[in-house]
Amino acid sequence: MTTSTAAASSSGLYADPREDWLAQYTEEVIDPARPIVDPHHHLWDRGGQRYMLEEMAADIASGHNIVATVYVDCRSMYRASGPEALRPVGEVEFANGVAAMSASGGYGPAQINAGIVSHVNLLLGDGAKPVLEAEIAAGGGRFRGIRHSSAWDAEFEVAGMYAKRPKGLLLDAAFREGFACLAPLNLSFDAWLFHPQIGELVDLARAFPDTRIVLDHCGGPVGIGRFAGKREETFVTWKASIEEIAKYPNVSVKLGGLAMRLLGYDFHERAMPPSSEQAAAAWRPYIETCIEAFGPNRAMFESNFPPDKGQCSYQVIFNAFKRIAAQYSEAERTALFSNTATDFYRLKLG
Repeated sequence: MTTSTAAASSSGLYADPREDWLAQYTEEVIDPARPIVDPHHHLWDRGGQRYMLEEMAADIASGHNIVATVYVDCRSMYRASGPEALRPVGEVEFANGVAAMSASGGYGPAQINAGIVSHVNLLLGDGAKPVLEAEIAAGGGRFRGIRHSSAWDAEFEVAGMYAKRPKGLLLDAAFREGFACLAPLNLSFDAWLFHPQIGELVDLARAFPDTRIVLDHCGGPVGIGRFAGKREETFVTWKASIEEIAKYPNVSVKLGGLAMRLLGYDFHERAMPPSSEQAAAAWRPYIETCIEAFGPNRAMFESNFPPDKGQCSYQVIFNAFKRIAAQYSEAERTALFSNTATDFYRLKLG
């Protein structure tokens, strides 16, 4: 990972992680025995950044009781040749290989990559089905679904790397033809978008009530670009959208992704990393709104590492979540930290 002590780049949707900066601050782990399933992280080795099994295991070893994780699509280790449509199968092969390494016990007790979410180009329509079947075969019993990012915005400062993605992807007829292949194969869909696009996901969820959907990163509330300096105004709009999408019982939500630059906080530019109290104060309104709308049985805390590592450590992020969750009952906290993710992704633990 990047080790410069200089402030991380202000471009892009998230800041680059800096181990030396993060190491300046540690704190005691809250409720260290609580089992946690981390339902959203990535692994990659690209562009001078490495976050692979060893780095993930080191973060987990910082104190929280992570029992299992779910790997989520990030274009890692696609096949370099062969039919374009089948190249994402390489990511499933890679993630399943990492899961096998983790299962050896040599990297700690957590079942890393117990579930795998990869990518299929749903614009293939019916042609998505054989690719999905190939990923099921490659997943060794761990493949659970796909993510086809629909994050898009007309403003480059907001869209960043997604600026060239198609507008209105979730409404596209060919995309929906491919999307229809998921439920018959008992596969789920991870939805990654920005909050102005949640209405498009509402339309998709209504059209496909039998397909399990999870809204990534609290629905992508934006606090940069034209949304900078308008947090209260934007929050009202975002909250209304969250309450609308939560009406659909086939949709769940991941509570995290809030330590990206996207939200508009400057933690990565400060001399010291944030404490869990500071992080919890910033994120609490978003997380509480999502839990109130969806209920604990359709909400799950996620690390979104390494993107969220640009602003805080693994130790701090889950301490912040535990501070926010302290008001809920034991059964509700168990759902938020492990049961919802285990059920949604049909994980086989133990």
